[in-house]
Amino acid sequence: MHATDFPSYRGRMEYVCLGCGARYPHDSLLYACPECGEVFLLENLDFARLGEHDGAYWRGVFDARAASRVTALRGIFRYYELLAPMLEEQDIVYLGEGITPIVEAAPALRDSVGLPFAYKNDGQNPSASFKDRGMACAFSYLKWLCRRHRWDEALTICASTGDTSAAAALYAAYVGPPLKSAVLLPKGKVTPQQLSQPLGSGATVLELPGVFDDCMKVVEHLAERYNVALLNSKNSWRILGQESWAYETAQWHGWDMAGLCVFVPIGNAGNITAIMSGFLKLLDLGVITALPRVFGVQSEHADPVYRYYAAPVSERRWKPVAVQASVAQAAMIGNPVSFPRVKTLAERFIRRADERAFQVIQVTEQQTMDAMIQANRHGHIACTQGGECLAGLVKAKALGLIDSHEHALLDATAHSLKFAGFQDMYFTDSFPPEYGVKPDKNLANSPQELLPEDARAGKSDAEYAEAAATALAKRLNLKARTS
Repeated sequence: MHATDFPSYRGRMEYVCLGCGARYPHDSLLYACPECGEVFLLENLDFARLGEHDGAYWRGVFDARAASRVTALRGIFRYYELLAPMLEEQDIVYLGEGITPIVEAAPALRDSVGLPFAYKNDGQNPSASFKDRGMACAFSYLKWLCRRHRWDEALTICASTGDTSAAAALYAAYVGPPLKSAVLLPKGKVTPQQLSQPLGSGATVLELPGVFDDCMKVVEHLAERYNVALLNSKNSWRILGQESWAYETAQWHGWDMAGLCVFVPIGNAGNITAIMSGFLKLLDLGVITALPRVFGVQSEHADPVYRYYAAPVSERRWKPVAVQASVAQAAMIGNPVSFPRVKTLAERFIRRADERAFQVIQVTEQQTMDAMIQANRHGHIACTQGGECLAGLVKAKALGLIDSHEHALLDATAHSLKFAGFQDMYFTDSFPPEYGVKPDKNLANSPQELLPEDARAGKSDAEYAEAAATALAKRLNLKARTS
């Protein structure tokens, strides 16, 4: 078999409870342990068989698949053996997700920060966010499950601050029957751009007064009592798909992780979970020989994970927090579902490397918005979460947690256009007081009137064009041609 053919290898997956260690077969919809209520990670019982080949072999396979014309291998399932290797080719859903670009910081921005870094632009996924990675895996699993059980109808549902609902609705619309989609949003807490996405995909969109955590409790209640497919990060198949971020990162860097520091917004903690899990799998197979350092970033308006790790080890107690308004809306979560996964994987990361391998940084709303605007003023397309990561990098450098010889990779989880409203509020100094954000006048921008409203009156087209061109040349201090 050629490396670019669909793989013949198949694995056996199990849900593994992070609380009591109970195990359950993979052919049913499970989100929390029936015994203790804790969340799961998925484990391939045949992972050891992959170790029959060395790291060089797998590097060669994954590199060769970059040229594959097999649709199922063109996205996140380029790394099929590391994700859900019980799926058949017919199950895999591909909408162009994954293989998003890593773009080095513009030289002027790099110099202002004081060390080299890049953005991984996950806003260049189909629904304009990283959530498509998880949805590609979750919906592929749902197709497999529906085929296996011959279901004639299945409802997918999620709570969301925008990105999850957009991705879930998009993939459900593409797959079609027997799947249909409903999403639950906190009323007034989703940007207009993000709200338009599930509506456009035809999902049933429901709004609830409150915040994301309130919506999450509702869909969890549904998932426990009704036959619905929950698509939040409590869904272990979604976490599995998001591991692809780590695989792509390692591949882009020639499978050499030495000196790389990864900055990830924490939010519901699913993405940072997946990224750590992915790097650990690569290390176990010898595909990489060292782990990168991982920095989680949280706003001070929603920082339960930061508070946990800021405490001395002997005094650490998990405690959800009441969130305040945050521009990093996808991260405005006071009780992250995936915290137990973060804790488990952070411990594994530290055991395989050292205490510096996993750290959490807290930033302000002001720092997040300033950083987002600064990044995009230098040609990037960072969302507010991408701004949060840049603010975290600057903070880490100021705290002496990162060295000038290291290279940072920042996760821009969504496209900047999803958060254009926050940019407008920054430029017009119209943030509500609870955000605590005031514009830096050096970064603010606004359109400027070139001619008054009545400037065209009584002028021919040529005269009007000449008047406008003259005013434009004066405004921009242009010099007339001398020949």
